[in-house]
Amino acid sequence: AVPTVEVTPTNTPEALALKVNGEGITLADYNAALKRLQDAQQSINQSATEAEQKAAVTENLVSELLLAQAAIQAGQVLDDAALQQRMDVLAAEIGGTEKLVEWQQRYGYTPESFRSDLKRSILASWQRDLIINTVPTTADQVHARQILVLDVDNANLAYAQLQTGTEFETIAYAYDPQLGGDLSWFPVWGLTQQNVADAAFALQPGEYTEVIKSPIGYHIVYVIERDANHVLSVNARRLLQERTLQDWLTAAKAASTIEILVN
Repeated sequence: AVPTVEVTPTNTPEALALKVNGEGITLADYNAALKRLQDAQQSINQSATEAEQKAAVTENLVSELLLAQAAIQAGQVLDDAALQQRMDVLAAEIGGTEKLVEWQQRYGYTPESFRSDLKRSILASWQRDLIINTVPTTADQVHARQILVLDVDNANLAYAQLQTGTEFETIAYAYDPQLGGDLSWFPVWGLTQQNVADAAFALQPGEYTEVIKSPIGYHIVYVIERDANHVLSVNARRLLQERTLQDWLTAAKAASTIEILVN
């Protein structure tokens, strides 16, 4: 008789969509994340091409992996018990374990992928908070006023009036009767037009700029006062936190091995 040879089946490795420092995201999980994004955008009538959607999902997953890896390197621990506790809280919030399972199935999660995604998300959030909480609550800021017009002729006219001695505030109120062009306090990153902010920070209190062109019009800016440690507004600090986080991610990407395995 011919002897039979028993072959032990081996698990076929799952296809990967991307790898960050050797840690992978499966193609199935990537496609599920893409589907969730597409459904979310469709629900709010937000249009985006498939290429833009894939780029957004890839960027989010790479960033989340980098943040989670940094959290682990910093000593953050999330054991099975803590993860289960978080899942129990989610289940209670959504109406019970069955509801949570239904939600997972609706959004393309397996039990394993949901636990993995949740763990990565928790660790990434911890590292994100660690980064943005380093942002100071004060910064070098100026309190300024501007004259903003849409055409260069009016801007030159206003500048000529200033040159003859007319008060800046008087002209500013002529163009902006409600606020008089008051920009309040802002740091150098705190205006939508960066060239206007840069010009303001080149001044001393009591000085005004020449006419500055930007995509939204023509500006003349007058600096009322300056404080090297002025308390940041909520919006200004949020902007700085976003910049700090993006700078961290840019540096982390440059120092990491990132493989994108999907088109």
